[in-house]
Amino acid sequence: MSRRWLVLGIGLLAMVAGCAYQYGLPYLIPALRADAGLSLGQAATLISCPVAGLLVSLALWGMAADRWGERIILATGLTVAGAALLAAATVHHPVPLGGCFFLAGAGGASIHAASGRLILGWFAAHERGLAMGVRQTGQPLGVGLAAVVLPPLAAGAGLAGGLVFLGCVCLAAALLVAVLVRDPARTAGDEPHGGRSPYRTPVLWRIHAASALLVVPQFTVSAFALVYLVDAQGWNAGTAGRLLAAAQIGGAAARLAVGHWSDRAGSRLRPMRVLSIGIGVVMLALTIGALADWGAATAVLVIAAVITVTPNGLAFTAVAEYAGRAWAGRALGFQNTGQNLLAAATPPVLGSLISGSDYGTAFAVAVAFPVVAGLLLPVRSERASARAAATTATGARP
Repeated sequence: MSRRWLVLGIGLLAMVAGCAYQYGLPYLIPALRADAGLSLGQAATLISCPVAGLLVSLALWGMAADRWGERIILATGLTVAGAALLAAATVHHPVPLGGCFFLAGAGGASIHAASGRLILGWFAAHERGLAMGVRQTGQPLGVGLAAVVLPPLAAGAGLAGGLVFLGCVCLAAALLVAVLVRDPARTAGDEPHGGRSPYRTPVLWRIHAASALLVVPQFTVSAFALVYLVDAQGWNAGTAGRLLAAAQIGGAAARLAVGHWSDRAGSRLRPMRVLSIGIGVVMLALTIGALADWGAATAVLVIAAVITVTPNGLAFTAVAEYAGRAWAGRALGFQNTGQNLLAAATPPVLGSLISGSDYGTAFAVAVAFPVVAGLLLPVRSERASARAAATTATGARP
């Protein structure tokens, strides 16, 4: 196995380890209520603490990765996260428990800031889309791992058993990073802006904004799909959960396909614009189906669950490539911060619009966001950069 694929595999494991607790703690809510004596509201607040820690530290980890490299940052952040989760297994009061979860989220933010830099350095431009797609499958795989392991583990070993498992996964990933990962060598092509800030032009700001807007339909579907199937379509919760789990697998496969598409097309933003418009069309169809109470809305919901996650890898690849390795950590940190802010705001805001089984209203609000995102994407700037790169490679004068 070549070094770069080994590095990608370990980076994927790091993403799985981080996402398993950052987004998988809801599967420990029954154990939190039983073992710590918490109300549902208190437990819901606690499971949001890792995301809060993530938000405040993403940009800082990005700056550190730009300065000291990927290996040390990934290993340090995963170690902090693992130690915090093991510490959480020893406490029961909600305040120190929330503090441990917050610290775990802050440590795990290093994964999102540094693992993208590894792909930028180890993979050539014609491979990065697929490689970043592989990395991005870490989120559904991590949540899937939590869904499969945590409920039965917590039922047998309590809250502490689930937290020890999550902590050990993080520490194992940290050890693999420290032993096997090597920072890629720097080349002149890694610095498209000569080490200067890529934020002197609006290109990155527009990609950040478009990516954040695309989070709204994604989290609209992920937050309300299960309850929509149960409340509005009359599905059994277990059957609905299995259907949506299959959709998660489809979403992971779609990320790989889209990444390969972008490599073949030599563009990240053009496929991203096509997908943005497609997401808008699918969300419109879902809105009409929900408002008209069509049975076919279930099939559209599954399509929406798959297509809404597809632009993530393209956005991260575009940001890393445009920023260059000198700024990629910070740029990816800013990217994740904006996305997580809208991800956190989407369920409560849209949830307040739902009355009874009227989910069509929430779906309708999400229609405009991907369309605006597609219009915001600076596709022309990407074409200009590609022409400039081709001119430099051939030695021709402009």
